Amino acid sequence: MTRHDALLVDLDGTVYAGPDAIPGAVEALEAARGRGATVSYVTNNASRTPGAVAGHLADLGLTVTEDDVVTSAQAGAAVLAEQLDPGATVLVLGTDALADEITAVGLKPVRTHDDEPVAVVQGHSPDTGWRQLAEATLALADGATWVACNIDPTLPSERGLLPGNGSMVAALRHASRQEPQVAGKPAAPLLRQAMERVGAHTPLVVGDRLDTDIAGGHAVGAESLLVLTGVSTAADLLAAPPEQRPTYVAAGLEALGDLDAVRVGHDDGWRATAHDDGSLELAAPADAGDTAEDRAAAVRALCTAHWDAVGDDPRAPTVRAADEVAGRTISALGLDAG
Repeated sequence: MTRHDALLVDLDGTVYAGPDAIPGAVEALEAARGRGATVSYVTNNASRTPGAVAGHLADLGLTVTEDDVVTSAQAGAAVLAEQLDPGATVLVLGTDALADEITAVGLKPVRTHDDEPVAVVQGHSPDTGWRQLAEATLALADGATWVACNIDPTLPSERGLLPGNGSMVAALRHASRQEPQVAGKPAAPLLRQAMERVGAHTPLVVGDRLDTDIAGGHAVGAESLLVLTGVSTAADLLAAPPEQRPTYVAAGLEALGDLDAVRVGHDDGWRATAHDDGSLELAAPADAGDTAEDRAAAVRALCTAHWDAVGDDPRAPTVRAADEVAGRTISALGLDAG
């Protein structure tokens, strides 16, 4: 951790799934904080206020204040404040928490096209439906500026993956034939806001999604840690383009205690060989087991071999097993065993 002056940690799928903490996450983050790490929680979810998020994290056992939380609602409001005159009307497609952030930057939140909004801001809300999308469609047709707090297609929950704000953005995009500005990850504004708040220059971006967290790390020139507790899978990793490839890959946040051990390219004893036909062959070390840590080590070996072989050309390989343990690991990872 001496290489990083802050941890910028995602929430959904990284620290918790729904209301419940992911096993080991709280202990790992408290241990990192105890070692002197500055921990900021950076979420693409714009549905709750920073205070509400901090309260949830505190209930889970984390030492946290409201200032430790940065949301895409804040980033979306900041993006609009840079472009609009003070007091300008903004149609809010999202929760009251998002509306509060619009007010906080000196803009006026409204809910209907009849209020003549000059901009639309869109963040996740479980109550977004046709009527709300219709008001935003009318505003965009009149030339309103459109900012999406994030474009995550899914939202991790204790029940599984649910539609995220990006799915609602897709509906509005289809209806309006327009493209939004994006404030949240993978765009840079949210992470830059988090970095500025804590004065970080060499942060570690931590998350569970390649297309938001890890790509966001690349957008601000930061190293990144992907934890395999949320959305992105081993198959996603192997097929990732360079701008979505993490520095570190781990089973969970416990890896914060020894980052060098989970760097892609670190020798864990697993062997992956890339063949001329584009396939990979995985061999397990003699002491390998069936734990999440063993599976993460296998993923790192596969990524090292495959990314070296394909360079900047992302492809999904077939993965074969050289032994029985490797075969079980490939199956547990949901990879194509050929």
